[in-house]
Amino acid sequence: MKNNDLDYQIKTVRVGILGVSGYTGREVLSLALKHPYVRVTYVAANNTQGPIAEIYPEFLNRTTLVCEKFDLKKTIEKCDVVFLALPHTESMSVAPKLLKAGLKVIDLSADYRLKNPKVYEKWYAHKHTDLKNLKNAVYGLPELFRQKIKGATFVANPGCYPTAAILGLAPLISTRKDIQSLVIDAKSGVSGAGRKATTDRLFAEINENFKAYKVLSHQHSPEIEQYLSGLAGRATSVHFVAHLLPITRGILNTMYVHLSEGISLNQVHALYKKFYKIEPFVRIHPLASQPEVKNVANTNFCDIGLAVSPDKKMVVVTSVIDNLVKGAAGQAVQNMNIIYGFNETEGLL
Repeated sequence: MKNNDLDYQIKTVRVGILGVSGYTGREVLSLALKHPYVRVTYVAANNTQGPIAEIYPEFLNRTTLVCEKFDLKKTIEKCDVVFLALPHTESMSVAPKLLKAGLKVIDLSADYRLKNPKVYEKWYAHKHTDLKNLKNAVYGLPELFRQKIKGATFVANPGCYPTAAILGLAPLISTRKDIQSLVIDAKSGVSGAGRKATTDRLFAEINENFKAYKVLSHQHSPEIEQYLSGLAGRATSVHFVAHLLPITRGILNTMYVHLSEGISLNQVHALYKKFYKIEPFVRIHPLASQPEVKNVANTNFCDIGLAVSPDKKMVVVTSVIDNLVKGAAGQAVQNMNIIYGFNETEGLL
């Protein structure tokens, strides 16, 4: 394909965003508006309507888009690819109709991440009603599933905690057979819980506070275990504890990997550097350096730091991401770039 043909093709990609009034929908819109080969042609939200610049003043003079109540016919007519930034359990009622019409769909909810519908029903208290597309959905973690994402019509975008956890553990879990236990100590900013107002997310409740929640019972646990098990080639369980940080955005996972055989810090560092050698959005910190949330805020990067205990049998992996970008909207745009053959970093650097 000639360069001018490629330019023509990519400039005609029309993007729709359903659920644009939420935090992830807003983030998708912000990234899409800066993307040189994308036109946002349709935005919708069932509970919020009106000019986008009035809903979010940050978009003043950036777009004249008007958010309206979801209309299936308009979505099909105006879009080539649709981002679903909908609440969990709602995407499965919309995705099948869009896919049947020939659109590409990138779903940011949890509806298509868990391959076993019974596991989904257990953790999300809702029966899965779209088993056909559940089977066909490609898990959108580019660093591990890039080849499957290429040419895909339907992508299940990973959760925020799982993105940080799986990227942080993948090099070890895929190469070491002597892992005895995995403990994930995870912390997230408040935006990870969504935009809906609840008492426990009021400023006075969160400010100057730090707490664990859904201890050993967080809905992202089975997602992490599903994909780590695939990498390990055997059933793998994790002990996952989530915490709420008094910040707006960011995730920091501290993960403790207990080994039966030793490994040196130089060895584990070399392993990670090699594993992510060609990845544009994974940065391995130098020895004796640890990543911080502020280093990845408003970016699509995942930063990883490493440490090893004196007996060489405990590897501590620290991974940080922006939960709204690499953990949601940025990764979704990264997946779109792969699907359409764009430069993978387009609109994200």
